[in-house]
Amino acid sequence: MQHSGETKIIIDLGNTLFKTEVFSGSNLCSEKVFKTGSDKNLLHFLSSQPRGSYCIVSSVVDFPAGFEWIIKKNFKTIVLDASTPIPLRNSYKTPETLGNDRIAAAVAAWYEFPDNNILVIDAGTAITTDLVKKNGEFCGGAISPGIDMRFKALHTFTGRLPLIKRKNIKYLTGATTAESISSGVINGVVAEIDGIIDKYKLIYPDLVTVFGGGDSNFLLKRLKNSIFARSNPVLNGLHIILNYNIENNHLT
Repeated sequence: MQHSGETKIIIDLGNTLFKTEVFSGSNLCSEKVFKTGSDKNLLHFLSSQPRGSYCIVSSVVDFPAGFEWIIKKNFKTIVLDASTPIPLRNSYKTPETLGNDRIAAAVAAWYEFPDNNILVIDAGTAITTDLVKKNGEFCGGAISPGIDMRFKALHTFTGRLPLIKRKNIKYLTGATTAESISSGVINGVVAEIDGIIDKYKLIYPDLVTVFGGGDSNFLLKRLKNSIFARSNPVLNGLHIILNYNIENNHLT
């Protein structure tokens, strides 16, 4: 998977952050993160990259104004969607609705653990769990609200519950309304994730769990199951998908 002398631009447009990586061949040259909505900064960054570079983009938000024009005019670009060739067999029944972040993270996990059944968990704005079988089949999984979304929902859809900010807690029983909300959300998320892992382990005893996303560090020490934490599974997966398309001459 080495492409010496080639510049490759990896872009993940997420709900809260725009993440980018630039490689020269297999060497990581730069990493930049922009807050979602920092369109001018992102466009300025792209304009500084060598024309003719390879580029892959995953987005779960609308493209910033001018973004698509720049990447398609200046780079050999893949905009990841259901038609993009990937090194997994996708068994999802509605692939056109599958989040790019989910499939990219699954590719990264399978590339690292090709001989195991894998549960890929991404804890961010939403919490997603996806199963990848050892034969390279992406099966799908589950989507539930993330931590901040749960706090906001309790505040928004009730008359008097306050909006609580997350914090480290050690209690199970909340002695105030604020503590009860914190316990319900944080302990509930932990129980949900551990419970899902336990259910999958009953079916797949060799299961490997790969865990990432913006809330992963907050949750890691609270989970009882053994997991492999990864900081940028989506970016890693996008890099693998881009290399796969380069190697198979899907990009010209």
